[in-house]
Amino acid sequence: MKYDYLIVGAGLYGAVFAHEAKKVGKTCLVIDKRGHIAGNIYCEDMDGIHVHKYGAHIFHTSNKKVWEYVNQFAEFNHYVNSPVAVYKDELYNLPFNMNTFSKMWGVKTPAEAQAKIEEQRAELNITEPKNLEEQALSLAGRDVYEKLIKGYTEKQWGRPCTELPAFIIKRLPFRFMYDNNYFNDRYQGIPVGGYTPVVEKMLDGIPVKLNTDYFTFIKENPEIADKTLFTGMIDEFYGYKLGALEYRTVRFETEKLDMENYQGNAVVNYTDREVPYTRIIEHKHFEFGKQPATVISREYSSEWKPGIEPYYPINDEKNNELFARYRALAEKEEKVIFGGRLGNYRYYDMDKVIEAALEMAEKELA
Repeated sequence: MKYDYLIVGAGLYGAVFAHEAKKVGKTCLVIDKRGHIAGNIYCEDMDGIHVHKYGAHIFHTSNKKVWEYVNQFAEFNHYVNSPVAVYKDELYNLPFNMNTFSKMWGVKTPAEAQAKIEEQRAELNITEPKNLEEQALSLAGRDVYEKLIKGYTEKQWGRPCTELPAFIIKRLPFRFMYDNNYFNDRYQGIPVGGYTPVVEKMLDGIPVKLNTDYFTFIKENPEIADKTLFTGMIDEFYGYKLGALEYRTVRFETEKLDMENYQGNAVVNYTDREVPYTRIIEHKHFEFGKQPATVISREYSSEWKPGIEPYYPINDEKNNELFARYRALAEKEEKVIFGGRLGNYRYYDMDKVIEAALEMAEKELA
């Protein structure tokens, strides 16, 4: 059978596009190299706990159209992301807010907190930050930087803050309120039952082939579709002929624990450089679980190498220039379109993935 679209990748972008294409009568075949649908938002059921296999995903958006769209496929709970940070034997609320400052300095009012930050910034007197460390110090002062930014950032990027460009931290959000809600978006929550059923509903009635490598498959089926939506790595599509784009990746250590509650919060960041992992996720708390056991995942950030999953594009000047050259090749393609974080070499929140996929569908399927 020949299809209108071969969709490479059964993640959120590919699933939204496939759903929209089916609605207007187009035939689609979705393939994915993994053994499951839903890409990085895939949730694995472990004793009734929906484990975010590829890291925590909290849905949040201020786009009413996107919120109404995704609510077609799931009922969302009222989970609010309120992470905490552990530095040595101290615990702080995130994002930086009055609870953070009160714990750090013993202050009670916004004016006292602002004065403390300004005092530390003035002592440093950094006018033209040359690297991420100087940029963060100039914005936050020494205490916040040393305890809550430095170690975590160095673990995330695998190099000292003095070697990272200043633009990575363009600004730091300070909230001079006692408010632990990490996101300012109007809509926020976790789909009841996890994310996998959301993508299952999007792909309802659409053929899906898992454990299928695109490059092998297309050699064997060169005429399978009139057009291809490719959501994989754009440099891999072109055989890395201009060079390989760089990524950071994440390794997860997941374990089931014979206790009801391990850390009392879904997300706990470890900002001390000496702790090897960046954070621990306790999955049951995303859905207010009451199971007698719990499942936690420790996250370790590392350099990406071929053969493992790429997570975060390193959007520095060098990589952005290389992506622009690949993008120029992509724009000449008549039968292939690129989408998603790997196809567009940029990090997307889930709402932005849906928004981008709907825009592509509207343009492509009109």
